[in-house]
Amino acid sequence: MENYNYLNFKTTYYYKKMFIFILLIKLKVVKLKLQTVIFSIFLFGFCSVFGQNVTLYNQFNGKYDFVFVGNTMNTGENNVTPGCTELLLNSSSATLNLNPNQIITNAYLYWAGSGTGDFNVQLNGTPITAQRNFSVTITSVANVLPYFSAFADVTNLVTSTGNGTYTLSDLDISQALIDESGYCDRRTNFAGWAMVIVYNDATLPLNQVNIYDGLQGIPPALSITLTNLNVINTAGAEIGFIAWEGDSNLAVSETLSINGTVLSNPPLNPANNAFNGTNSFTNSNTLYNMDLDVYNIQNNLTVGNSNALIQMTSGQDVVLMNVVVTKLNSQLPDATITIDNVSLQCDSRQITVDYTVSNLNSTDVLPAGIPIAIYANGNFIEYTETTLPILIGGSWSDQMSIIIPNNIPSTFTLQFIVDDIGTGQGITLELDENNNSFSIPISLWFSPEFNILQPLRACNEGFTQATFDFFSYADLVKVDTDNTVAFYSSLADASNEINPILNTSNYVAIATPKEVFIRIENDNCFSITSFILQSTNCPPTVYNYVSANGDGINDTFTIEGLRDIFVNFELNLYNRWGRLIWTGNNQTEDWNGFSNKGFRLDENDSPYSTYYYILNLNDEGYPIPLSGFLYFNK
Repeated sequence: MENYNYLNFKTTYYYKKMFIFILLIKLKVVKLKLQTVIFSIFLFGFCSVFGQNVTLYNQFNGKYDFVFVGNTMNTGENNVTPGCTELLLNSSSATLNLNPNQIITNAYLYWAGSGTGDFNVQLNGTPITAQRNFSVTITSVANVLPYFSAFADVTNLVTSTGNGTYTLSDLDISQALIDESGYCDRRTNFAGWAMVIVYNDATLPLNQVNIYDGLQGIPPALSITLTNLNVINTAGAEIGFIAWEGDSNLAVSETLSINGTVLSNPPLNPANNAFNGTNSFTNSNTLYNMDLDVYNIQNNLTVGNSNALIQMTSGQDVVLMNVVVTKLNSQLPDATITIDNVSLQCDSRQITVDYTVSNLNSTDVLPAGIPIAIYANGNFIEYTETTLPILIGGSWSDQMSIIIPNNIPSTFTLQFIVDDIGTGQGITLELDENNNSFSIPISLWFSPEFNILQPLRACNEGFTQATFDFFSYADLVKVDTDNTVAFYSSLADASNEINPILNTSNYVAIATPKEVFIRIENDNCFSITSFILQSTNCPPTVYNYVSANGDGINDTFTIEGLRDIFVNFELNLYNRWGRLIWTGNNQTEDWNGFSNKGFRLDENDSPYSTYYYILNLNDEGYPIPLSGFLYFNK
């Protein structure tokens, strides 16, 4: 039993030692492999890339083409040995050499390098400040390294300089290489510059040149969709790239393709090493750590394409895509439309519209007979057509009257769409099918509403004259308090806005009835209404005391509001015994104590006494005579 136990122990011990030994060997192998993997990742692996998508920046349509001009600031390729062994310059030069018939229209400068960026440089000694900045950060196991690109429009400088040598200077990224040793360890220390030159050449066919920019990095892979293409003829189609940090000695799974087909331009750009420090325009293969390349892509596109897919892969080499330029033969019109003016009429649904159809951003003549559909609140209401061909860069203007249907509200959106037969369908192929519409808000004009005013009455002051206060009628007549109101003595004055009545609180009408006209206005239209000023015979006031002593006070029998108002009145005076002593009317003077009727003594002088009067107004408003006592005294 003891022997067995010993043997069993030895056997167990032996197997345990063997297990531990094998385990240690495996651990060492795993460690070795892990170290190899870590070393490989340290040299070549990247976890993530962050940047700005490459998108359309500008488009040119016409007899245009492009060329790249630029140079590196690396004195050698930076992947030969670790560290920053090669010198990084802060200036370099390149030559622009266009033909005499190639006229520069636009020049865009890009510069790039390692680090967060230097955005102030000089071009031929002229200070240049970046107008737009791009950045991309590449994160690996060992480092988080930023890279930059900058943009400036240098058209004025380049057009004034023309052909010759261009030197970019004062681009300094040395501090980044000191502060971030990872660039040198990873061998991604670079700097360089390039210009995209767009030129016009009368001998060229009509082309569409698109410039896309941003800053995106690989590895491992990158896809960019180029939009706003208009492929109507693939002949002569080209695509150019400005890319940074490519190395000719690194060609691990490195491809550049368009629409699924790998591009190549051997021997300068082999299919498996697209980003290899070359310049297709000069055939240079020493453009260290940058690429200015152009490829023929007429076999990679299909007529009718509006997009193209660019795909890039790199298993090891860091590549930063900055600019993509396409050139396509594109002889097409481009119809656009504007509503220039809309004339409205008060209380009318008929409007007059001035509009212009243009063929500005085009490469071909826009033929006559292009349909124009008119919509109100999205409802098709009218149709017309252009009557003349419109040349490249030209325009055509016309005017039309439109009746807005009753089912459209008074406030609506008026829309003109060119190359639309009224169903959303056009009849001609254009460079841009998404710029055919123009909309404008419209509010039809209507005269202001108003309230009907009742006649205004005032006491007759004689022969129908009266004084009126109609100041409050300005507010009473308005339905919309924002309207303005003015009063006039005649319809002609109100229509012509002349001779307004200013004193509306003390207006004297010489004769009544009198019609007063009111003009009510909103921002666009006016209405005219009126009301009547009517005088009325108010009750007279009797002053029944007479002292005929010549002092000017109560010398006669005064009845206020009688003469020239009740023009047919008859006044009779009686003494205390009921005898008629005086009678008068609108033609006689007021009674002053003398009799003109009956038995008279003392030269018709009436004695001091109390008298009785009866006043017949002879007015339908006063059928009963007025009567009372009169006191006479000297």
